[in-house]
Formats: sequence, C-alpha cells, structure tokens
Amino acid sequence: MPLPPQLIDRLQGIVGREGLLLDGDVHARTTQGMRPEPLRAGVLVRPKTTADVSAVLKLCHQARVAVVPQGGLTGLVHGTDAEEGDVILSLERMNAVENISASQRVAVVQAGVSLQRLQEAAEDAGLFFPVDLGARGTATVGGAVATNAGGNRVIRWGTMRDSVLGLEAVLADGAVLSSMNQVLKNNTGYDLKQLFIGAEGTLGVVTRIAVRLREAPVGRAMGLAALDSFEHVIALLKHMDRGLNGTLSAFEVLWDDFYELVTTAPALSRPPLPHGHSHYVLLECLGGDPTRDQERFESALGEAMEAGLVADASIAQTERDCAALWAMRDDVQQMGRFGHPFAYDVSLPLANTEAYTHALRAGLHAAFGEHRCWFYGHLGDGNLHVVVQVPHPDAAAHAVVDALVYEPLAAQGGAISAEHGIGLDKKAWLHVSRNPVELTVMRRLKQALDPLGILNPGKLLPD
Repeated sequence: MPLPPQLIDRLQGIVGREGLLLDGDVHARTTQGMRPEPLRAGVLVRPKTTADVSAVLKLCHQARVAVVPQGGLTGLVHGTDAEEGDVILSLERMNAVENISASQRVAVVQAGVSLQRLQEAAEDAGLFFPVDLGARGTATVGGAVATNAGGNRVIRWGTMRDSVLGLEAVLADGAVLSSMNQVLKNNTGYDLKQLFIGAEGTLGVVTRIAVRLREAPVGRAMGLAALDSFEHVIALLKHMDRGLNGTLSAFEVLWDDFYELVTTAPALSRPPLPHGHSHYVLLECLGGDPTRDQERFESALGEAMEAGLVADASIAQTERDCAALWAMRDDVQQMGRFGHPFAYDVSLPLANTEAYTHALRAGLHAAFGEHRCWFYGHLGDGNLHVVVQVPHPDAAAHAVVDALVYEPLAAQGGAISAEHGIGLDKKAWLHVSRNPVELTVMRRLKQALDPLGILNPGKLLPD
C-alpha cells in the first residue's frame, strides 16, 4: 500500500527536497549484487545527519511504517529488500570521514563512507584499515558493521567486529544511542555496540562508527603455491603461519576447476602455475621490513617445498605481480558465464572441509546429474565459498541445493554464513547454526529494541 501523502510531506520536511526520492526515481535504482533487481519501495529518504535519521525513525515509528536501511547494496542475501509501503533509508549522503587520530590510531566516520575511502584516508595518515572486500569501492562502513563483514584478511586482523571501537545507532523510536568509545580497553559493563554489529539493521540504524586503525605495512610478499592434496593445504597453513611470525595476512585456496576457470580465456588472467594440481593457495605477507619479510617468505615457502607440501610455486616480484594474483582470485564473475549461480559462503572446521566438498559434489550429482560446483575461499579462517549451477535453476532446485549445502553443517559445528549475513535468503536455515535458546534470546532483543517490528522487517530472524 502506498504511503499517505502527508507522511511523505513530513519526510521531505526532515531531509529536504534533494533528500527524498519517489516512485520512478526509486525504481530506477537496483539492489545490485549478483542479482540486480529494481527497488520496489515508492519512497527513499537520504538523511545527512544522525538527527535526520532520528527524526525519520521517530516519524515512521509513530506511523507504524517499516524502514529498510541501505548502504552500498553489495550484499548477496537480499538483506535490504523493501516492499511498496516501506521507507528505504539510504545512508549515502552520510559519507564524511570526520576525524583520524594518528596518535590514537582511530578513525571516526559516518556510516555511508565506503571501505575504500576509509582505507585511503587511513593511508594518507600513515595508517592502515585492514578490513578489505572485493567491493571495497562501493561497500560502506555502516553496511560492513551491519553484516560484520570479513573479507580477505580475517586470518590476521579479524572481522569488522574486531575493528569497531564504538558506534552511534538510532533505535526504532528515534532515540539516539551514542556509544562512541575510542579507547582500546573499556571494561565498563555491557558492550552495547555489539548488539548492532551483524544485526543487519534489525535492532537499530548505525550512523557513525569509531574504528581501530593499525600501523601501515611497508612491505608485501606474495606467492601462489600448487598442492596435490587437501592434507597439504592444512599443513601448509600451519607451516606458513608459524614461519612468517604472525605476518601471514591472506591464505586463499582455489580448487583446481576454479583455478582453471579464472586462468583460461575468456578470463583475463593466465596461469602463473600449470593446471593439473588439486589445490592452489594464494599467500600474502604484510610486514614492516620489506627485505627481511621477503626473505622470510621465500624461506618458509622453500622449506614447504622441501618437505613435500608444495608441488610448485610462483613468487611475486613486483606490486604489479601482487595485483595480478589478487585479480585472478577475485574474478568470480567468470562463473556467471554458465548461467544463474546459487552462491553460498559457509564456514566449518578445516579438518572437515575435504569430506564436506566430496559429499556435496556427490549429493549434487545424485540430485541433478550434470551440474557445476566451484569451491574457493578464505580457508585460513575456515570460510569456504560454494557456487553451484544446475540445468534448471528454479525455486525448487534452489531449495534442494540449499539443503545439500546447509544441512551437513549442523553436525560439524559450522555456520551457514561466514561473512555475507542472513537477510531473507538464509533465515529459514538459521537453526542449523543457532540453538533454540540462542534464537529465543535474539527474538527477545528484537522485541525489546523494536517492539513494533518496523526495522528491516522479515530479515535475519526465522518467521
């Protein structure tokens, strides 16, 4: 049902004419991600301040109108979908880097700042923000907080949760909870910021964030290793992590068919190592002494080859080589050449990963016969990406693949989402990773902070 004109007039009174989009201007935008679809809501508001957000939420709370927060729209689980009678609240105009303290190593930013802009601002101050995603130019800091994004370097610096010192959030009724802590150690009771990290906008709208910065690395060593068994993958992770003395920043594993896909025309990359090995591992070391870090990296990789863990290796010699390795790893669009993909990101104990992949391939073959299934991911932190393509990718097929991917995780202590969030796509499977008491507590939190259920309704929590 369309919103009443008087409510739209009051929203415009809060954000101004330039801050309000209606009907066709809203529908011209898309949800982006791997499945671009037009936005369905008829109203989109673009506040510029926390006070604006507060006024919008207070008004919508009084009118019992649903509000769907949106950031960079790079999500993959339909976590920001809106219906016709909803108000979309976009943080795109709240995009200021408010302050960077080089001595405290803290940045204060508004939620609409892109990850790349924060990284560049930190770099200008001689510092480093470690959370990094392929969509860094579009994904926002607020969105990364809302989904507890991970990315490429979780093995060393953790997820977004590990970089947030404090935040400001607007609750469903418009109340502003300002918990902008900027010190590393603060043991003063409930850590309220944690309620909003990973909550996907269902408990409050994050508007400002204080993030922890690190000293900027001054050197990078990278290489690609070819391995002939998954047992060697596990052993190589332990060997390199120990040998690099805490500087291992990425450990990306590519299964053989994915590696062949992204290094064969029409893909732009060419194989740094020959095809034919079972697994390929992209390794990155970020350190503070370029010469010694490179020597340590080459020594550790050489020892792995001598021990029989690595069958072949290629070491990057320049920053251009490093960029080329990452470009190869990130060229996931190649899978789209074969039709509509079902994409998953899960996590499970490393020791269980090989058996899980074999069982999934067998299950897909039994269910569909001919199919495609690719595996790759941030295996250093247990995050496995799974992309499946079947001959007729309809809703029924999707449900079958969901069950094959998710059901085995319950017995393994795995997670149905390692970094993409829950949204609409995964909420029916949340019980695989959360027990009944956890789900009850989550619902109680939602009821306490959003009793009318207006914030991003229908997302995350199972019906």
